[in-house]
Amino acid sequence: TGRDGAGRGGHWCLCPVADVKGRPCEDFCVLQHSNRRVGRGVICVITLAEAHPLLQNGKTITSVNYQISANCSRLQNKVSGKSKRGAQFLTELAPLCRISSSDGEEYTIYSCIRGRLIEVNENIISNPRLLQEKPSTEGYIAVVLPKFEESKSVTQGLLTQKEYEEVLLKRLNSSS
Repeated sequence: TGRDGAGRGGHWCLCPVADVKGRPCEDFCVLQHSNRRVGRGVICVITLAEAHPLLQNGKTITSVNYQISANCSRLQNKVSGKSKRGAQFLTELAPLCRISSSDGEEYTIYSCIRGRLIEVNENIISNPRLLQEKPSTEGYIAVVLPKFEESKSVTQGLLTQKEYEEVLLKRLNSSS
């Protein structure tokens, strides 16, 4: 699927991830862009998927926190140079941030892919509405750069848009 994702133009592949860590409906999207021109494989933008609870039922997001633990803040990620020195390395289930809503719920957002954390979206800290108003553009959560040798296999385990629509249909049928 071609997609103009994260406001960056070009050819984007939309790869949904359903029920992350077995949590029903906690879905994310990995917007994947081929970065071949600079010899870097792919670059991935992590966003909330359309069916994520934070984008449903008129929820209000009250805060976004990139402080993962006492010793780990994604805001401390300092990247420099072409080889992205200093970037935090993430596994598929590495937490990126925690998002709280006005109903008292807190959601942990996970990387979904292995790679180096290139940037987090600090704009959503002061303007969390961006997550709901523009989830796949200005409301993105983070940018992750997979290792070059793993870049072709990044989408393994992720869904195609058609497979994701089937998951959503099954959910709808099982709840009615």
